[in-house]
Amino acid sequence: MKPLVMVTGGTGYIGSHTAVELIQEGFEVVIVDNLSNSKHEVLNGIEAITGVMPHFENFDLCDLKRLRKCSEKYPRLEAIVHFAALKAVGESVDIPLDYYHNNFESLINLLRIMGDYSIPNMVFSSSCTVYGQPDHLPVTENSPVKKASSPYGNTKRVSEEIIQDAIRANSTIRAISLRYFNPIGAHPSANIGELPLGVPLNLVPYLTQTVIGKREELRVFGNDYNTPDGTGIRDYIYVVDLARAHVIALKRLLESKNKKPYEVFNLGTGKGYSVMEIINTFEKATGEKVKFKIYPRRPGDIDAVYADTTLANKELGWKAETSLEQTLFTAWNWEKALNNKK
Repeated sequence: MKPLVMVTGGTGYIGSHTAVELIQEGFEVVIVDNLSNSKHEVLNGIEAITGVMPHFENFDLCDLKRLRKCSEKYPRLEAIVHFAALKAVGESVDIPLDYYHNNFESLINLLRIMGDYSIPNMVFSSSCTVYGQPDHLPVTENSPVKKASSPYGNTKRVSEEIIQDAIRANSTIRAISLRYFNPIGAHPSANIGELPLGVPLNLVPYLTQTVIGKREELRVFGNDYNTPDGTGIRDYIYVVDLARAHVIALKRLLESKNKKPYEVFNLGTGKGYSVMEIINTFEKATGEKVKFKIYPRRPGDIDAVYADTTLANKELGWKAETSLEQTLFTAWNWEKALNNKK
């Protein structure tokens, strides 16, 4: 019998790609999503790639009663891969209470049902934002976790603490937090990809929408950072490489080869690219020209951050394998596929 896994936020960007990788690795997947920032049609994309339509439950994780009913409906659940969260740095500065309510309440409810329904394993979607503006680069898992520069970053930092406290109180629960850097790109089939509702809050979908003609220009927020070209530097990781890391982490928990109740791993490429380097690389990879304009910095953004991935490479046997050019090319193919569906 296939191991049954709940994927929260599974119709979202990273969640849908992870659902694909899980299904292809022999897992049975239950997606829970309230579709607040995704579309039901994503399930069709998952089925087109895998040949399997995952189970789907449409409700908000902040609703504990609904979550309990869901847990009772799927009594074989062995693990939760938790993505569902509000996740935009700039937006979190404007509506912090929404972020604190949603991101904390949903996690607390999941930890409650893990204890009540004997679901022992969680892979948690964390973020490099927990490191703030690092003192030294690249960032390792031992780098100081700092006061967050945004409410979003703070929810990830505190969520990790909540998970650790829950584990200390209940020795049957084990978890791995994956601190990712900046996921980009789309599945090579172009059946799923990043699908922001409304104006994109991330660089690459805004870039591709600009080139396809949906946006007038790409907004580059800030050119006065302490970086070689003045634009912010981030570690951009291919979403499929990232999704595969979740499968490896989940197997690590299920196979119990490692007895540690809680672990943390950085997921990135180990190299930082500036916004201008992303623009230039996209133009090189696709042959398309990007129209952009410099705007003031956004609140909460930092100069630079990129990962030291040594621990994930060694302990998980995982590394990011896809080049930036290939990754940006998949993002462009996805944007063109969306445009052709109209």
